[in-house]
Amino acid sequence: MTRETAATAFLAAKNIPFSVHDYEYAPNGGLIGMQAAEAIGVAPEDVLKTLVVEVDKKQPVCVVAPAHQRMNLKKVAALFDGRNARMMNPEKAQELTGFQSGGTSPFGSKTPIPVVISQDAMPREHVYINAGGQGFVVRITPADAQRATDAKVADIAAD
Repeated sequence: MTRETAATAFLAAKNIPFSVHDYEYAPNGGLIGMQAAEAIGVAPEDVLKTLVVEVDKKQPVCVVAPAHQRMNLKKVAALFDGRNARMMNPEKAQELTGFQSGGTSPFGSKTPIPVVISQDAMPREHVYINAGGQGFVVRITPADAQRATDAKVADIAAD
């Protein structure tokens, strides 16, 4: 392992198999998940972005979806009996999770929050998910990611 973060420590403590991969993070280079896919040489469908949203301005939720996929926030809200969801501002998300923007992970959040994984990620053999640092991802099976976080799996893609 090249370095330990709260995310990798979380996965190791749960005995979840994973490998770590670094890539050159470019904060002004566009969509981070797409950058990661290109940098590590995998399809965008194999890289999952991690976003923190708020349902009805009160319920934080961590959403994990393929990097190329647009998310339907109304579908996310409905999973938690809400009407609306919106992206949480980066400062609030960092305070809640302990991860800085561009390094948010569904694993090892400072404050445990519900996780939703896009159903479109589940058929992939392995996926790459942020490991708690900018330019740092774990390679993991979607089933292990779901098991580690007790995530809901749902259709959250924009139509």
